[in-house]
Amino acid sequence: MALGVAMEREIRQQPQILSANAPAYFDQLSAFFRERRDFDMVLLAARGSSDNAALYARYLIEIHLGIPVSLAAPSVITRYHSNMRYRNCLAIGISQSGAAPDVAEVLSYMQEQGHTTLAITNTPDSRLTTVATETLLLNSEKEESVAATKTYTSTLLALYQLVRAMGGSLIEPVLPDEAWVDASSETAAEFSGPINRSNPVFSLARGYGFCTALETALKLMECALVPCKAYSAADFEHGPKALAGHGSAAISYFGSLPGLRDQGCEILEVEHPLDTTPELEPLFPIWDIIVGQWLALHVARSRGLDPDKARHLSKVTKTL
Repeated sequence: MALGVAMEREIRQQPQILSANAPAYFDQLSAFFRERRDFDMVLLAARGSSDNAALYARYLIEIHLGIPVSLAAPSVITRYHSNMRYRNCLAIGISQSGAAPDVAEVLSYMQEQGHTTLAITNTPDSRLTTVATETLLLNSEKEESVAATKTYTSTLLALYQLVRAMGGSLIEPVLPDEAWVDASSETAAEFSGPINRSNPVFSLARGYGFCTALETALKLMECALVPCKAYSAADFEHGPKALAGHGSAAISYFGSLPGLRDQGCEILEVEHPLDTTPELEPLFPIWDIIVGQWLALHVARSRGLDPDKARHLSKVTKTL
């Protein structure tokens, strides 16, 4: 029986889904933020892959809007019942299923405090939609595989369009095409051997791309059972690099890392498909993660694992 059929199908659907939804995301968010741009801070609430997307939003918002961003720790509200004093805040809850109770609780709390709230989800009439001022539906069609692929890149695109809609200095999105999806699969297939024979495995990036390092590590762990640790390439210098010797590998979204190569670490460098002009760099995560998705799928298949039925995991995870 073929393994990861749904995951592969959903990886391949991304170019069509992203190009179809980009204008609608921008139009809806532009209308919503037309009278709502003067925020003192932004609070982002999410879990799992959505949390990695939220980190991408943090870089976009702080760089292009100059608004301080905080990533919510939901248990501060759900478990410890703290009365947080936010001021003039935009609260964004991200959950592909819309069923994450802790994310919904954060948005509900912020709504009760009189703040502007936005839900980003792929599921109409889900719990998250009932507690937000506005809901942006990803319209990515149902995702069958346990691994988030098309919903993840759709979330990245929605957050990119959100910052544009709020007045950020970002160009109209340049999006992955089918040729890039095929090329990414070939790159990932080449990387799968080194990943299988290496221990430890790291995933490294900085800035906009840090979310990609985190999401790649998550995909390798949940789909292929590869213990992979993601780091900022800067933080990696503060201790973890001591582990990067012979027999280790690093997936790098931050160049060739010659210093690590000299230590004996095998560097698997993901080459950006777009040129490196500053205007295009914020879009790299939407392209680069497709390599990470394929890598998790190829390694899973080589190990006889089915990422559509990831071990000990379910599609919807509920935590408080």
